[in-house]
Amino acid sequence: MADDYDFIVLGAGHNGLILQAYLGKAGLKVLAVDRAPTAGGGLTTLEDPRYPGFLHNTHAFFHRAITSMPWYADLELDRHGAHYIEPELNVLLLTEDGRTLEWWTEFERTAASFAQFSRRDSATLRRWYEEFAPIVTEILHPEATSPPLAPDERRSLLGRSAIGRRLLEVSALSPLEFVQREFEHPTIKAGLLFFNGLREVDVRVRGFGHHIAALLAQPSKAQMSRGGSTALARALEAAVREAGGVIRTFTEPRRILVENGRATGIETAEGEMLRARHGVASSLNPQQTFLGLLDETYVPAAIRRQAKNFKYNLIAPLFALNLNLREPPRYKVAIERPELDNGFMVVMGLDHVDQFSDLIRHHEAGTIPPTIMWGACPTRFDPSQAPPGRHTAFMWEKVPYRLNGDPHSWDDAREAHGRVMLDLWRKYAPNLSEAVIDSFTRSPLDVERSLPNMQTGDLLIGAFTDDQIGYNRPFSGAGRYRAHLPGLFLCGSSSHPGGNITGLPGYNAAQVILEELGIKADWVPQPLGERLARIK
Repeated sequence: MADDYDFIVLGAGHNGLILQAYLGKAGLKVLAVDRAPTAGGGLTTLEDPRYPGFLHNTHAFFHRAITSMPWYADLELDRHGAHYIEPELNVLLLTEDGRTLEWWTEFERTAASFAQFSRRDSATLRRWYEEFAPIVTEILHPEATSPPLAPDERRSLLGRSAIGRRLLEVSALSPLEFVQREFEHPTIKAGLLFFNGLREVDVRVRGFGHHIAALLAQPSKAQMSRGGSTALARALEAAVREAGGVIRTFTEPRRILVENGRATGIETAEGEMLRARHGVASSLNPQQTFLGLLDETYVPAAIRRQAKNFKYNLIAPLFALNLNLREPPRYKVAIERPELDNGFMVVMGLDHVDQFSDLIRHHEAGTIPPTIMWGACPTRFDPSQAPPGRHTAFMWEKVPYRLNGDPHSWDDAREAHGRVMLDLWRKYAPNLSEAVIDSFTRSPLDVERSLPNMQTGDLLIGAFTDDQIGYNRPFSGAGRYRAHLPGLFLCGSSSHPGGNITGLPGYNAAQVILEELGIKADWVPQPLGERLARIK
């Protein structure tokens, strides 16, 4: 039936669901389609089929500052069943010599931990925390929650204020240059670059020196979803349905329909035609959208070339080790300080800043680097994710997608590498020798198989390089959530501000689409240019 919907969203991951919910609240009838059996994309929590009751978050787990995201309140996700936990000892880095570098939700405790390594570095931490707090609040947060400005316009506006000029100055550095210039202790430098690495920015690339300072000044820390990451997906799904949206799973798009030069719907893999009055929004990656779903006659050669050349992160693919446990990991450092067993994100294998050059070298060569890993025991904070008295835990490690030149090499190497990770974990938590009931692993190839959007296992769906950020993400001409075809929009992690569970590509795309349709909404923030112009 023609014009069944006002809009169709391709992909029912969290960005697609957020966009769908906002359009629905504006009175539009919106359909989301997804090839997967359930909505949510990377918001996946699976029950171990061999051990009922043991739940594992096989993709997204650490959700930074979710409860402070504007869409979380706008869509009333607490009312729809979402609930977040933010543990006090947010990050615990364990060194080989038995020391700990700690990030607490209370800044003074973090500064005290830094001082155990270097009083000078603790003072530097405080200085950047205080100096960058207004930059985060007045510039970086508004930028993340708005369609991006053209680079020249942005630079001009930032140049009018002291804090804007300071941001531009620090941004000119690479993350590595920033930590080498500002901090002295090699473990502190390593810890800060590790956090930069979670944003998947190459530590050597200039233009991103502000990322570490911004992380230091962020008031909100890592959080976890009670009931597993899937609980956020179910809350978003409820918000969509309440707004009149329709979600169809097991539905794979074959092509985007174009009529009279405009995107008007999709054809599914089964041959069904689904039409939309106002257009289509894709949360898929650029190759899927521009090369896979659009007939080449509708895509100019220059745009096809840009989509084909879209780059993915070299040091983004993750290897995961998941455990079913009789008891939680008990770390040796907690014998004298029991509160350390309640560390949320636990990092091990990282002691010195020089390890990063070795990590990069191994990824470029396609070989497994010495293990640096991080993870959590979710059931310490949410017992519902395992049977009574039992626990789950996991560790992640950055590894090359093309192991020895071929991603399929992981199918043979996976189990052995899981044992290497477990051996390292036991060094810090000896009780794991007797506590493990069962385990399983997932390689970067497994990630790509389950989530094809994440090409080469890239969790952030696109490298952060100078030509793929902000106004130029995914590429020049498509950086404000609009494709070259009228009626075709972008709303996924390949768009500004990028990947991770932020929901901001979907949030920002909703602003653009409603503006194009002439629909006013009270949740839309003041235009970014006006906000930056107000800064003194």
